[in-house]
Amino acid sequence: MTLSASIATAISYIANIAQWAAIFGTARDEDGNRSNPIALIVTIVIAPLAASLIQFALSRSREYMADASGARICGKPLALASALLKLDDYAHHRVIPDAKPATSGLFIINPLAGVGGVANLFSTHPSTEERVKKLREIAAEMHSF
Repeated sequence: MTLSASIATAISYIANIAQWAAIFGTARDEDGNRSNPIALIVTIVIAPLAASLIQFALSRSREYMADASGARICGKPLALASALLKLDDYAHHRVIPDAKPATSGLFIINPLAGVGGVANLFSTHPSTEERVKKLREIAAEMHSF
């Protein structure tokens, strides 16, 4: 999964640069004028950042979908919420020495979780509070039938 995501990011990065290169042209246009090298540099800097933000957002979205599927399959979304809270509590009280940003996506609960805000943009996992909130909404929805 991580390898395919990395390859997809690299392909997206190259495609994005090619797209912008096509828009801004080569070193000279048909009239012999120079293209905008500043725009190309800005694009080269911003494109990978944008690709990463999209990749992180998709990863968080997949977490929500997995939670929803698991809750509907087992029929007990509150039990899943309880398990997530226990894992979160354990993750925050135990230091994982080998946890690195590159492997944080492999954990059920992100061991390198930030406090929120901008840190959430670069997180592969939604916060446990958000996941539990969605599971409680699913539980309310399931019991309303």
